[in-house]
Amino acid sequence: MTAFALNHMTVAPQGFAATIDLAAALGCVGVELRNDLPQPLFDGMSPATAGAMLRERRLRLLALAEVKRFNDWSADKADEALALMRTARAAGAEAVSLIPRNDGQGMGNGERQAALRLALKALKPMLEDHDLIGLIEPLGFEVCALRHKSEAVDAIEALGVRGRFRLVHDTFHHTLAGDGAFFPEHTGIVHVSGVTDPAVAVGSMRDPHRVLVDAADRLGNIDQIAALQALGWTGPISFEAFSPEVHAATDPKRDLAASIQFIRDGLARKAA
Repeated sequence: MTAFALNHMTVAPQGFAATIDLAAALGCVGVELRNDLPQPLFDGMSPATAGAMLRERRLRLLALAEVKRFNDWSADKADEALALMRTARAAGAEAVSLIPRNDGQGMGNGERQAALRLALKALKPMLEDHDLIGLIEPLGFEVCALRHKSEAVDAIEALGVRGRFRLVHDTFHHTLAGDGAFFPEHTGIVHVSGVTDPAVAVGSMRDPHRVLVDAADRLGNIDQIAALQALGWTGPISFEAFSPEVHAATDPKRDLAASIQFIRDGLARKAA
């Protein structure tokens, strides 16, 4: 059966404890937590205490996000990554999330690839020291210096670091990038969100458009997940919705349960 997870962004106004209680109630296998929300990470608790709470609920900490602009490597970036890895390790996380620069800089052909390889080379021994996976999340925005998963795969293979880095296949960014490529053997997790606004062009879609997946979805979430699974991918599908509409939900458990069921039903129809 398809396994689901919850990225804290989907219920951004909630604290850590409420988020993991919700994930457990939904039958999720794990959560992704993040350091870019207004509230303190883990509600201000120690990573060890947070990890114990997750284990009590039989939840995996699939990833701790995030190292921003990881492909803009520097001594300060190394310090930032190391601090996140220490926290992730203490909490029992399996991975840390690596987010590329998204500011229209470092975009040149050759420049992008060199910057990415420099960062991966530096991150590899740090990840090994902490027994963590680096989850690379290409962003489909035109101003992102790592838009295409294929470019990340090329770097991973060229450096021989497949066992230490995996990809986030984000259905929103997959659509925006428009490359259509699937890399099941490199994919660590799938992020799902839907866009239902019929007026917004694909090139103008932004994070606030990202809602839960339902019948009005324009991103082809079911097709993307089914394609990955047909290629042998069996990992977790994590909800990552940024829309203020989702954040304002009065009953997120009901809404997420409905979206989970919609995805399960859609995948069953595809498999029939």
